Amino acid sequence: MGIRPWVVIEPPDPRGLRRITIHGKTVGTAWSLRGLRKVLHSLGYPDDMDLDDRSRVHWRGGDSSVWPDDRGWRRRAVITLMLVGLLGSLTLHAVIGWADALGALTFAQRLVGVLFLLAGAVQGLALPAVVDHWGCRQVRLSGALVLLGVLMTLATTTLLLFLWLQEREFIATVLLFLALWLWSLWALRTLIHEKVWRGIPHPRKFAAGVTVTALLTAISLGYSILYQPIAAPRHFVLKSEFGTPQTDADSPYIHLPLKLYAKNTGGIPVYIVVDDYTVWGRLAEFSESGEGMKEWKDSREDGWAPESEVFESKVVDEIISSGQFNGPGETLDPGEEYKMETVITLPKDTEYETLNAVLSFAALRKDRGKLDDEFFYEKLSWLESEGRYYCPPDDCGEHVIHHGRVRYNNNLINVTRKPRYVAAFWSPEEGVDAHISSFNFKEEKISESIYDIYEGLDDDEVNREAERYGLGWFSVNSEVSVKGLLKQAQP
Repeated sequence: MGIRPWVVIEPPDPRGLRRITIHGKTVGTAWSLRGLRKVLHSLGYPDDMDLDDRSRVHWRGGDSSVWPDDRGWRRRAVITLMLVGLLGSLTLHAVIGWADALGALTFAQRLVGVLFLLAGAVQGLALPAVVDHWGCRQVRLSGALVLLGVLMTLATTTLLLFLWLQEREFIATVLLFLALWLWSLWALRTLIHEKVWRGIPHPRKFAAGVTVTALLTAISLGYSILYQPIAAPRHFVLKSEFGTPQTDADSPYIHLPLKLYAKNTGGIPVYIVVDDYTVWGRLAEFSESGEGMKEWKDSREDGWAPESEVFESKVVDEIISSGQFNGPGETLDPGEEYKMETVITLPKDTEYETLNAVLSFAALRKDRGKLDDEFFYEKLSWLESEGRYYCPPDDCGEHVIHHGRVRYNNNLINVTRKPRYVAAFWSPEEGVDAHISSFNFKEEKISESIYDIYEGLDDDEVNREAERYGLGWFSVNSEVSVKGLLKQAQP
């Protein structure tokens, strides 16, 4: 080997790392004298080797006392901050993407979820790349992987903050979004300062790939949030029909069949949030003066009066029968239909002039919202054992309550807003109602009428949430003459 030294220690690079070569071949790197001895020991050199022996070791750019990594704490701090930020972003991407990838209704929404999971996987690969890039840099693309992970964090947190600004509701997670957004700006500045793109073999292709991925994500997100819900309206066929009454000569009653029918003829599956059928009997006196029309205001003050007639006076609508049709929480998929038959009992000498059967239900679009399991269990407001759902019957009446959280089918919206809850009420005497709001029944107990619990809520919020989740009411009614029915009665 002549007089050429066995080991050459190269000058420190900008990070303080010194490369070790033997006969022109790199065999390792070291941050300190201790690290140098570890590398030499792994190559078979003795532990007590004299590193200042110029016949065996040649130092370039400083002797054995020059190790610029005196600020190694800064490098370790950068590594720690990079790892913490990427771990936080990876968790965020996984939380958002997992629910959409597995549970979203539409293909576009699932695609968005898969893209978020892929972004989380890339950030998982960037974790060891952080250690390598600020370490020995044995992998050429380590800096590019870290840069890609940081860009994904910046894009996602910017989108999340934008969605949060639309509602501006204070939630704890917004602090995480803001922290990760600020972290991504700092990390991007650090990587730009180190010019990490120099290690990318084809920087233009890399930039093009990042741009295309961002565009696909934006298009899929826009499609799943805007286009799909608008492009598929809801259509239902509803029927409420009275059948032929049955009677017996020895019985003072007649039995009147009632047939109810609902079919989803649209392209969107729905949840039945609450439903009801009610049969009304109308009592009225004959108005000889023909001035029955003038009583419509009094009828409105007394209750529901859909119409007035000249020769009807003192009109009263009474509930004869009421019940639930399909039941809260049930689903009605496209093409699916539901039928029900019940029997209404009336005395033969009934004084009702007409009967009116009304079928109504509130439906929530499944492509926009998903009900938690808690909603499917009914709560009875008159039982003290129901806890926060209990209300004294003298104050609130008696209601069957269904209550649970509703989640938007795009998890990006769920994580940027306060939880929303669906509350549905049914009573044979007081009818039905359903709302979506932030009301959760946890601290705000029912203390007055069942409908007064929403007085403190913003009407704009209730209307906005109903539109956002596609909550709408649908009904049909059928009115018949009682005298006509009695003539059709069959023994």
